[in-house]
Amino acid sequence: MATKDGKAAKLAARSAIGIDIGGTGIKGGIVDLKKGNLVGDRIRYDTPRPSTPDAVADVVARIVTELCARPEGPGPDCPVGVTFPAIIRHGVARSAANVDPSWIGTDVDSLLTAKMSRPVQVINDADAAGLAEARYGAGSGVKGTLLVITLGTGIGSAFIFNGKLVPNAELGHLELDGHDAESKASAAAREREGLDWEEYAERLQRYFSHVEFLFSPELFIIGGGISKRSEDFLPLLQLATPIIPAQLRNNAGIVGAALQSAIHFGFAK
Repeated sequence: MATKDGKAAKLAARSAIGIDIGGTGIKGGIVDLKKGNLVGDRIRYDTPRPSTPDAVADVVARIVTELCARPEGPGPDCPVGVTFPAIIRHGVARSAANVDPSWIGTDVDSLLTAKMSRPVQVINDADAAGLAEARYGAGSGVKGTLLVITLGTGIGSAFIFNGKLVPNAELGHLELDGHDAESKASAAAREREGLDWEEYAERLQRYFSHVEFLFSPELFIIGGGISKRSEDFLPLLQLATPIIPAQLRNNAGIVGAALQSAIHFGFAK
C-alpha cells in the first residue's frame, strides 16, 4: 500500500485537472503534465438543459470534486483548466456556440473560480486541442507556425507559433466561395449535403489552399471526429504544407485545458 500511495503522490504532484465543456457533454480528467495522458478514466456528464452558466458550473464542480477524491487526485491548490465553445477574452465569453446565449458576456473564469474555490483558467475549445497536439501530439517539436484545424459541426482552429498559442484564431469564418468556410467545408456540411469523399476533398482543397497562402504554416494537423477517416480525404489534397491527422482526438480538449491552466498559474512551462 505504501508503494501505491507514493506513486499516487508523485502523479498528483505533476498533474492538473482538465474539463472539456461541449454542447452535449461535459468531460473531465486528471492529466499527467509530463506525458500528456489521462491518469485513470475520464468522467462525463450530459450538458444540462438549458445550459445556463450556473447549471454548467454545477456540473463542472461535481466533476472536479469526484476527480480530486481519487487517490491520484491533485491537491486543493492545483489549477483547473476548462475549455469552452466560445471566443474567450480575458476569461470572458464573447460568443456562445452550442450553449445557452446567456453565456455571452459572462466572466467564465470568475464564475468557475468562485464555484470551486481554486484557480481556474478558461480557454477556447479548439485552442485547447491545438495546444495539446503541439505539446504532446502530432505537432510535438514543430518550430514555426503550426495550424490545428478541427472539422466538426463547424471548423475550429488553433494557431501555434514555436509551441506558443496565439488565441482565438477563428479560421473557420474565412470566406470560401462567398460563404463562411465552415458552412461549406465542415464535417457537418459534408453530411448535410451528402458529399462523397472526392467532392468533400474539393471543398477542403479550396479552403486549405487559401489558409496555406495566408499563413505559410510548417504543418497542418486535422482534428475532429472525421480525422478517424483521414485516409479517405487527406491523400486527395494537393498542398505544399504537410497535412496529417491529430493523435490525441477525444482527449485533446481535456489535456490542453489542463496544460494551459498549469502554464498560466506557473505549474508548468
